Amino acid sequence: KTTKLQPIQQPMSCAPLQTMASSVLRALKRSANICSLGTARLSSTTSGTVPPPIAVQKPHHVLFGKVDGEHRGDNPIDPPIKRADPWFWLRDDDRSNPEVLDHLRLENAYTEQETKHLQALREALYQEHISHMKETDRGPAYRNGKYFYYMRTEKGRSYKIHCRKPITSDELRQPAESAVEEIVLDENKVAEGKSQCVIAGVSPSPSHDLLAYSVDFTGNETYTVLFQKLPSGEELPDKLEGVCGGVKWSKDGKAVFYRTEDAAKRPYKLWRHSLGDSQDKDTLLFTEEDELYYLSHGKTTSGRFLVIDSGSTETTEMLVIDLEKPNAEPVMVQPRQFGLRYEIDHLGDSFVVWTNKDKAVENRLMRVSVEDVLAGRGGQNSWKEVLPYNRSMRIENVEAFENFLAIEGREDGLTQIWTMNSNLDPSSLQRLKFDEALYEVNIGTNKEPSTKHLRIVFQSPTTPRTELEYQPHSKKMEKLWQQEIPLLDPTKYENRRVFATAPDGRQVPMSIVQRKDLPAGGPRPCMLYGYGSYGICVDPGFNPHILPYVDRGMVYVMANIRGGGEMGRYWYEEEGKYLTKRNTFLDFIACAEYLIQEGITAPNLLATEGRSAGGMLMGGILNMRPDLFRIAVAGVPFVDVMNTMSDPSIPLTTGEWEEWGNPNEWKYFDYMLSYSPYDNVREVPYPDILITAGLHDPRVAFWEPAKWASKLRTMNTNKESKVLVKMDLEVGHFSASDRYRYKREKAFEQSIVLEKLGLADVKPMK
Repeated sequence: KTTKLQPIQQPMSCAPLQTMASSVLRALKRSANICSLGTARLSSTTSGTVPPPIAVQKPHHVLFGKVDGEHRGDNPIDPPIKRADPWFWLRDDDRSNPEVLDHLRLENAYTEQETKHLQALREALYQEHISHMKETDRGPAYRNGKYFYYMRTEKGRSYKIHCRKPITSDELRQPAESAVEEIVLDENKVAEGKSQCVIAGVSPSPSHDLLAYSVDFTGNETYTVLFQKLPSGEELPDKLEGVCGGVKWSKDGKAVFYRTEDAAKRPYKLWRHSLGDSQDKDTLLFTEEDELYYLSHGKTTSGRFLVIDSGSTETTEMLVIDLEKPNAEPVMVQPRQFGLRYEIDHLGDSFVVWTNKDKAVENRLMRVSVEDVLAGRGGQNSWKEVLPYNRSMRIENVEAFENFLAIEGREDGLTQIWTMNSNLDPSSLQRLKFDEALYEVNIGTNKEPSTKHLRIVFQSPTTPRTELEYQPHSKKMEKLWQQEIPLLDPTKYENRRVFATAPDGRQVPMSIVQRKDLPAGGPRPCMLYGYGSYGICVDPGFNPHILPYVDRGMVYVMANIRGGGEMGRYWYEEEGKYLTKRNTFLDFIACAEYLIQEGITAPNLLATEGRSAGGMLMGGILNMRPDLFRIAVAGVPFVDVMNTMSDPSIPLTTGEWEEWGNPNEWKYFDYMLSYSPYDNVREVPYPDILITAGLHDPRVAFWEPAKWASKLRTMNTNKESKVLVKMDLEVGHFSASDRYRYKREKAFEQSIVLEKLGLADVKPMK
């Protein structure tokens, strides 16, 4: 789910599978009441030690509609509907039920057994990934106050090292080699003795003599915030527990602002913490009571205002705190009005506003005076137009600097950046131009409000991540840094865009990456990747992890299906959510059919992959058209749509009623039931399926893929295909934090895909 489901093109990480004989025997001894051995099928190549685990079915009914004592929406079905779920018992909110944990270990033991013959291929793929990684490297530096800040890595060490160097000249755009480096934070030291370590929100104070950072050792995305002195690294006694993400500093650096979550892991409270005080003395500034809304906070580019953003999928409401006034109270900008979304940044005596006001689905640019906002009269009736609404120009983000305005958005199906003069003259609007046909470009890290340079990040399927600086007034562009990918010759690869025709006639774009030196003809082995939810885009950026596929002659394809936002907000809002969600699956099927009809690939050569909401996509299309694919990889898949979305106690559920709909209401019940992957598994021949998941995942609970796997094995009529589950018992939703461990997990997945496509013995082209 949401915020829940992000289209990161990397697999769910998993710890090494439990292969110790004692672990397997313990799981097998307890499997009498877990695994229905009578329905388990073994292929002729399997040793028979561990049969395919099928959890026993236990009678249970899930209620859809009105349930006393629970918030089930505004119009719950009354009386409620009962639906049977015989694998419901695999749900374990505490992650401690021995019966459930042993079933998960049995899944891992079975997967290890069925893939151990691929160990040599796994190792070869891992070494390929390492060969394309510059293990000792330094990222681009950015100016912040009197320092250049940057990150670097060292060979053999798993985590980043945050560093800084003093700015020795105002003219420098990168630090002088001779400048003395200070280590701000070494993540490797923080991670010592931990199997998982996620660090977020590394933030120096305004005076740069203190550091705050957030750390999560479980993967459940609840953080502890720690503080230390700079440059000594001496720890301060302050510690903030149960925090969502990072903190924002006050203007004087004597306090920080942070959020906490409710029992359903919804960020809903904003606090001010004064350094030196204990957390129980912190001041509560704002509470979001509505379960549909999530709380976030940030600073304006100028640094003057803290912005409190309380928003749902459909609606936003913002308040500002003037950080130049000690202990100032939040002031409302525009009270929430269903369907009205807006964001703001500060520019001189105005706030710039980008909003969907007056049915501007792709957003329009407006302004309102700071004076009006602080006086409590800054609502939409006071907003003045800056740019006439242009449906072909999607405005997603605006950063207001003293000398210019930078706009980040989409046009022509690609990410774009525009700049304007700081006086907001519409005639000064200009779109940055790039030489490549397909690319991804974003506003980079810009910490100086008075800068005359705009840092941007450019990449394409054949161009690694590149940091550029653009001067809006002179229109000059300078390359500052480019990621070095060892053993990569970009001239050997090509990319192009093609369009599939959906059943309703919509043209669905796909980005294709392949080697230039492939022999003529086809079909070829192919990987089709998709996501298609939340308006999140799968853009044609650089992904070194696909090189083992492409260098073995595979064609790699990214589908920009509806539900994503690649073609604009309407691609998602009007045609890919609520009661149009089935377009997501139908678009993806149309993409697969196009690749087959054009002779690019064939069903026995077509692999497919998706993570999170993309995992839901995998489940849906496999139920609808299992004949199109040879193997599917479903990472942390959101497949139990009906059961999860009916239960408001599950993290992130209520806020997602404005994404999928609420199955507790008649309006959505039947439609959501028509595509929910777990509910639509049927007796058909499914292809091979690899499922990866994490025990501590707060976004897609582990029991969803666990239940799905047992149901797939029960219903699958293809005696040659396997359903494999790799359940990481140590992490959450967002993969391994250890960069080397992540490479091994990628190699594991790719070894299975390559074998199923007949490429296990194929060596990569040079």
